[in-house]
Amino acid sequence: MSRALPKYNKRRVVVIGGASAMVLSAAVIAGSALAGETSKSSGQNATTKAASPGTANCPAVAPSLPAIPASAKAEVDRNLALLNTQIAEANKRLVDTVGQGGANFVQNAILGPLKDKRVATINRIATAIGRTAAKPVGLDSLAPCALNAAGGGAAATPSAPQASTPASAPANTAAPAAGSGAAGTISCPDVASRLPAIPASAKAEVDRNLALLNTQINEANTRLVNTVGQGGPNFVQNAILGPLADKRVATIDRIAISIGRTAAKPQGLGTLATCTLNK
Repeated sequence: MSRALPKYNKRRVVVIGGASAMVLSAAVIAGSALAGETSKSSGQNATTKAASPGTANCPAVAPSLPAIPASAKAEVDRNLALLNTQIAEANKRLVDTVGQGGANFVQNAILGPLKDKRVATINRIATAIGRTAAKPVGLDSLAPCALNAAGGGAAATPSAPQASTPASAPANTAAPAAGSGAAGTISCPDVASRLPAIPASAKAEVDRNLALLNTQINEANTRLVNTVGQGGPNFVQNAILGPLADKRVATIDRIAISIGRTAAKPQGLGTLATCTLNK
């Protein structure tokens, strides 16, 4: 009986030793997997960081405003807040669209539409102040934004403002389509036919803005042709039709304000801003 004990003990040592080896092996495998996952995660974080798209940098509007009448304060504050929202939305789009489009995607699909939205919003601020005080002028120069490179690098130079359309340009009809069959053409509601009688004092300004509506359509049709094949399925809406609607909102608003200075201000013209794509 006593001679059997060493054998038993030996077997027990072997079993225990084997179990320990298995536990140690499992720990080594788990440690290796964890290290691999950590390395992978670090690599992903590094890639994400490297792909950071930067942020939109826009001039502050509030410091350039004159004293705001009490009757306009709520509307001005609302539109100043909207300017901040527009920048935040543009920054989100910068992140969500990293790697999309061509070399001009950010300018065409994000910074350009942001500028157009800011023009319309800044114009509403100036209009609100101008109802009971001198309307501030020159605020449109604050609309263009630039791109701050990731890490706070130097901002890109904003695009130069477009030259104004001569007052003598035809303004009583919608602009003719200027695109090709491959790109389609843009169709916009006619504004001139929806206007009331135009006071003589407003005619020059109204004609100028009607001509600008035509110019905007022609420019959008040109962009349709020049950007065929760029971007994703929503490129035309986001980079061409959307910005065009924003420009038309601001231009139509100027027409209504011009008429409203010496006659009843026309209502509901904003519904004419949205254009569609004819395939």
